[in-house]
Amino acid sequence: MDLFDRLNARMAAKMVMPRPEDALPGRDTAICQQEPHFVLKRPIVPPFPESAETLILGMGCFWGAEKRFWSLDGVLITAVGYSAGYTVNPTYEEVCSGKTGHNEVVLVVFDPVVISLETVLAMFWESHDPTQGMRQGNDVGTQYRSGLYVSQSQISAAQASRDSYQKVLTAAGYGEITTEICEQSAFYYAEVYHQQYLAKNPDGYCGLGGIGLKFCS
Repeated sequence: MDLFDRLNARMAAKMVMPRPEDALPGRDTAICQQEPHFVLKRPIVPPFPESAETLILGMGCFWGAEKRFWSLDGVLITAVGYSAGYTVNPTYEEVCSGKTGHNEVVLVVFDPVVISLETVLAMFWESHDPTQGMRQGNDVGTQYRSGLYVSQSQISAAQASRDSYQKVLTAAGYGEITTEICEQSAFYYAEVYHQQYLAKNPDGYCGLGGIGLKFCS
């Protein structure tokens, strides 16, 4: 097998979810303590206000994804981390290995009196291409898959928003949405340097980009 074939094989392997029994074991304690939100100046760890709702969103590289939400009126907290996989308290390097099953995600905590769930979901759909499977643009791997991780009370709204956006995509000639929609599982905070990365590093990499189609409910 030559170098080109080895690279292709490695790329293909990154796009396949590991089996739970093959996932890395992780560790018993969190990888680091978290600092207050760099932009919003609030703690990014619970407890959150009882009236608040949370969504966990996978949209590709979490640096750009988080930036989409912290400026929205009614969003109380954002944080980046890892979810929807198997490894306990994973590191960034472990997630990037493709051996944890986790997705790079953004935790969005919002006040539903100020901003509706539908508005947050609209930002999610409009800010990435949800038809790309295990990738987002040039970022390839299971950790870049599109995902909506919701509470039981949010599932119907999430599914309805997917169906609405599918109509928009189909009319524009795009394929089927590959976004996974499931109940929230453990959310593991990413390392501090990842949190609000593009506020700390304004010229940092951001490969996130929508496809220019507005969400219509």
